[in-house]
Amino acid sequence: MSPRIDLTWPSVPDDALLEQVHRVIHAVVAAGGAVGYLTPPGRRETDLLVEEVLADARHGRAALALARVDGVVQAMGLWKRASAQVFAHSGEIGKVMAHPAARGLGLGRLVLAGLVDSARAAGLETLTLGARGNNHGAIELYEEMGFREWGRLPNVIEVGMERFDEVRMYLDLGTRDPRVVLRGSPPGGAGSSPRRRLRAGGRGEGHRNGHISQ
Repeated sequence: MSPRIDLTWPSVPDDALLEQVHRVIHAVVAAGGAVGYLTPPGRRETDLLVEEVLADARHGRAALALARVDGVVQAMGLWKRASAQVFAHSGEIGKVMAHPAARGLGLGRLVLAGLVDSARAAGLETLTLGARGNNHGAIELYEEMGFREWGRLPNVIEVGMERFDEVRMYLDLGTRDPRVVLRGSPPGGAGSSPRRRLRAGGRGEGHRNGHISQ
C-alpha cells in the first residue's frame, strides 16, 4: 500500500511540529546534508528557525512547507521575502531537505514545487537560492524546476579544512505587473552614473576640475 503524502503549511508552531522538524534537520545534517549546518543543531536552534519563519508567514513574508508521510513530517523547505525595500518582490528559498529514511518518494520535488507556487501566489516576482557546488543532485532538481544559475562564488563554503563553491540560482515567476519597466543594466534611470573611461589626457569622464561629478 502506497504511503499517504501531504504537503502542509503551518502558521503556528506547537511542540509536536517543532520536534518533527528538528528530527528531519538533525538527521539530514548527521548524514552530511548540505543544508547550512556544520553539525547537527539542537532543539533550541531549530525551534528558533521555525518560530521566526512562521512569524513572518503570518504577515505574508515567508512560508514553511512540510511534507508528511502517513502523518509524519519527512521533508521541508521554506521561502522568505527579502527585507530590503528595493528587493521587496524577491524571495529566497532555503532549507529544502528530506529525511534520509524517506528519500526516493519525490518529497524534495513536491516541497520545491509547492514553495514556487506559494511564492507566486504571494506576489513575488523572483526566487533565488544557493547550493553547494558539489551538491549536483540538488542542482539538477532546481534546473528541472526552471531555476537557472546566475553566478557562483568559488570556494567560499567552509566545511572544516575544505572549501566549496556557492552556486547561486534564480527563477522568474512571471508575475510582474505589465506596467513594470525592465531596465536591466544599460545606463539611465535612478542611481545611474556615467562610465569612467580614461580620456587621452588621462582623466576619466567623471572628472571635472579635479573632482568626480555626482
